[in-house]
Amino acid sequence: MSLAFADIAFTPQVQAEQDRLGSAKTYRKFLSDERQGGDRLGPSEAEFLTNRDGFFQATMSENGWPYVQFRGGSPGFIKVLNDKTIAYADYRGNRQYISAGNLAHSPRVSLIAVDYPNQRRLKLWGEARLIDPESDPELVAKLLIGTEKMERIVKIYIAALDWNCPRNIPRRFTLEELEPDLAALRNRIADLKAENAVLKRAY
Repeated sequence: MSLAFADIAFTPQVQAEQDRLGSAKTYRKFLSDERQGGDRLGPSEAEFLTNRDGFFQATMSENGWPYVQFRGGSPGFIKVLNDKTIAYADYRGNRQYISAGNLAHSPRVSLIAVDYPNQRRLKLWGEARLIDPESDPELVAKLLIGTEKMERIVKIYIAALDWNCPRNIPRRFTLEELEPDLAALRNRIADLKAENAVLKRAY
């Protein structure tokens, strides 16, 4: 059995491009019987997803066009329910319902979650199910953050995952991630101002 992501992503046309451009030898091993798994979340994947404050989600429309949407929230808004299932609360937005409509057509989704400071990213493939919050109060309790009423629950069954190459991921930091360094700088500036005031009084 091949690695799950390669089984999904390495279509005949993709393999033809790998042949044409010279990378087939590198990637054919992902389709061999020697490489297995890649369809379950381990501890590192679970921790990575739990710590994220957002991810990009791709769905496919009835007319064949992909649609990518950003989903965000406080770290912990993505819940790992088990090694094959994640879920998140979906709140009312601009009410276009493009992702919801696409998922009603096809449950297949692809997600990319990025850790910018550490230049890491995880790709996920799966099938999503939209759940009415009133039908599963136990899951609502696990997903609820704050008091805003969720419009639906998105539950995703993992088909494959892959840690993506870190090359070309820019290092970016949120204000929360920068706060320890900013606090140290503010303290240093305050110390220098105090020292400067003492020196001025001395002269």
